[in-house]
Amino acid sequence: MRNFFILSISLCFSLILKGQELNCVVTVNSDQVNQTNQQIFRTLERSLNDMVNKTKWTNRVYNENERLNCRMFITVTNFESNRFEATIQLQSSRPVFNTSYESPVFNYKDDNFNFEYIEFQPLVFNETVFTSNLIGVVSYYVYVMLGLDADTFSLEGGTELYKKAQQIVTQAQGTNFEGWSQTATDNRTRFELIDNLLSNTFREYRIAMYNYHRKGLDILGDNNSTGKQVIAGTMRLFETLVKRRPNAFLIQTFFDAKSEEIQNVFSDGPKVDIVKLKETLNRVAPFYSSTWNDIQY
Repeated sequence: MRNFFILSISLCFSLILKGQELNCVVTVNSDQVNQTNQQIFRTLERSLNDMVNKTKWTNRVYNENERLNCRMFITVTNFESNRFEATIQLQSSRPVFNTSYESPVFNYKDDNFNFEYIEFQPLVFNETVFTSNLIGVVSYYVYVMLGLDADTFSLEGGTELYKKAQQIVTQAQGTNFEGWSQTATDNRTRFELIDNLLSNTFREYRIAMYNYHRKGLDILGDNNSTGKQVIAGTMRLFETLVKRRPNAFLIQTFFDAKSEEIQNVFSDGPKVDIVKLKETLNRVAPFYSSTWNDIQY
């Protein structure tokens, strides 16, 4: 009987593990805050790690090796009573087929992250209501990162996840918290990011995400030359997008994550037309021109 009980508990635990989508590390940094008692920041960090990694975000069952690897760095810049002013840096990656390499997918910093938090208050995501800006912002970026990850494995695979993030944006519209508004002077808001991801205007971005990762990176190990050609062709997709929407938000987010990787891919192995590639890269991402100049061939 005892062995049966232990087996039952083990099976339940296994199912719980398979049910979670994220392998995420949340770090709360309070170095900029002149606060003697650091306990509230440590409690917040533990609570956020529990919320992010133990919440069931989708209806899909994820195996352990399918969980999304990501990090959230929350830097508290001001703290008074229960009010926090902070920034949040998001990083996610996905494995490359037949390698031990993790390819960066999202690397983004949101400077408009203000929230209220009372130590030990439960952090529970409820998709039907906007309970707090802390839960709202973190949950929003969970869905963005899950959506981007899905887009790298199947064409436009992240649509339903983006719609979950968009629902959070809609719920947040009635609040006074920064970063959610459609009419903000800075168009790099949470509204703008998810609106662009779901817009047909920026469909080349999502095609590029799939082609770059699934048809390019994932075959480099078996056919380096073909993989490189696909990745180079993906850059021309961005060229089409730039002609229609110069300085597009999504293009910046792509190259913020990928610039160093692109440099490394084309600095080794079979040669492609680097001159033409550099011309394309400088047209679509001139803000990384020094990186493109460092491509060795």
